[in-house]
Amino acid sequence: MKWLVLLGLVALSECIVIMPLTKTKTMREILREKNLLNSFLEEQANRMSDDSASDPKLSTHPLRNALDMAYVGNITIGTPPKEFRVVFDTGSSDLWVPSIKCISPACHTHITFDHHKSSTFRLTRRPFHILYGSGMMNGVLAYDTVRIGKLVSTDQPFGLSLQQFGFDNAPFDGVLGLSYPSLAVPGTIPIFDKLKQQGAISEPIFAFYLSTRKENGSVLMLGGVDHSYHKGKLNWIPVSQTKSWLITVDRISMNGRVIGCEHGCEALVDTGTSLIHGPARPVTNIQKFIHAMPYGSEYMVLCPVISILPPVIFTINGIDYSVPAEAYIQKISNSLCLSTFHGDDTDQWILGDVFLRLYFSVYDRGNNRIGLAPAV
Repeated sequence: MKWLVLLGLVALSECIVIMPLTKTKTMREILREKNLLNSFLEEQANRMSDDSASDPKLSTHPLRNALDMAYVGNITIGTPPKEFRVVFDTGSSDLWVPSIKCISPACHTHITFDHHKSSTFRLTRRPFHILYGSGMMNGVLAYDTVRIGKLVSTDQPFGLSLQQFGFDNAPFDGVLGLSYPSLAVPGTIPIFDKLKQQGAISEPIFAFYLSTRKENGSVLMLGGVDHSYHKGKLNWIPVSQTKSWLITVDRISMNGRVIGCEHGCEALVDTGTSLIHGPARPVTNIQKFIHAMPYGSEYMVLCPVISILPPVIFTINGIDYSVPAEAYIQKISNSLCLSTFHGDDTDQWILGDVFLRLYFSVYDRGNNRIGLAPAV
């Protein structure tokens, strides 16, 4: 029996690839510390309106906000392999990194890819454009060998950035999307789908454990689930459409009072943002409820009130997921604390890392569902 258990554990370890992730300061935090956040937001708003008007062919992800990407890991591209630090992002589907030919200042402070040094590289003339809510990249589509740990995707399509805005202070070189193919640049295949197609992973499933520790301890699991990272059983939630990791929320409440999603709403489960985003009106209601005051583009509370603030309850598929004040309020000084709720001009909610640090999340492409359970 002992041998059977041991063999089972060995088989499990061989099926699952576990990638360590590092929690970094977000661009929003870096800019705030330098007192540059508000001027950056104004500049980006002007630039985005100009760029989107001038190029209607841009792939647009208006809610994808690079300002709030926090958890990064390493991959390699090319032969011999060149290492890059990327955000593993469930809110998008494309992989991109800066090219050595990139002309933007942001590229000069990040690792760039020199295609001349890779024997497996294949270039195309197809443009590769992505417009985010806080930045954009323009480049070309390319193909090369990409490695995530011991997983290898050959002839993987990815974007090479030749020009990018809004990423000057980014603590990452590029983005690796883990959403559905429908969100990818047309004609390409996301890396998770390519790995599945090539038989590199045994199950079409991946999972995130985002640690509450300062930097280390977070992991991405590919091809299976290590259940030691969560408590109790996984509760499964069907995706709203097989296009993204969007789920239905029954309601959002505080102190027994419904403050959002009165008739149900949709929420993106998103490892690529550190905050909880929602429609402006219900988010403003939450800010009022917790006595948060506007401070530039953000909302602040006095830190001592954290101990008396109620949790925000997200009821999903009949189960309550509590987000306590200690999670949704972030300390930025001895007296001032930040509300991590952010209002947007949208009907959709985004459950970012504030939520996902509390709940271990599993993304099951085979059954089009997300599993949630309290994280250890």
